[in-house]
Amino acid sequence: MTEPPDQAPQQPAPPPPPQGYPNPYAAGPYPGGYPPAPPQPYTGYAPPPAAPRNGLGITALIIAIVALLASFSVVGGIVLGIVAVIIGFAGRSRAKRGEANNGGVALAGVILGFLSIIIGLAFIAVWVGVFKEVGATDYIDCLQKAGQDQSAVQQCADDFKQSVENKFSVTLTPTP
Repeated sequence: MTEPPDQAPQQPAPPPPPQGYPNPYAAGPYPGGYPPAPPQPYTGYAPPPAAPRNGLGITALIIAIVALLASFSVVGGIVLGIVAVIIGFAGRSRAKRGEANNGGVALAGVILGFLSIIIGLAFIAVWVGVFKEVGATDYIDCLQKAGQDQSAVQQCADDFKQSVENKFSVTLTPTP
């Protein structure tokens, strides 16, 4: 029982795949055994709106509060008040254009900025009055007359100190 030389031997058929494990290459509901790609997102929609830029309004309010606290120092109240007003108006205009949603906070910064400017200006009058009451104008005149003479400068300081002690009934020299 020999086979004729013209025919090649036949290979045995592969065993069937085990039951319970899907064959990813087998023909099924999807061509090639893979599910279709997920659908692409819809086009034509605008991107989500950008978050409101509220930084200027908040900054104006914070600077205005600091300006109010520093208004007794004149420079702090006036300079910081002006900065708060400028930044507050910029934040307010941004809110009017719809780029921010805190127009009220920016307006509060503007109002408190103006208030700190007014208080700072009022403190100028207070400090000028205190300056005159203490007799500092006499001290400055004495220092200008003394020039570079150290003994004359020391005499001016002693006279000013004595004047303040007499006028306000206080002792500026520490007692041991």
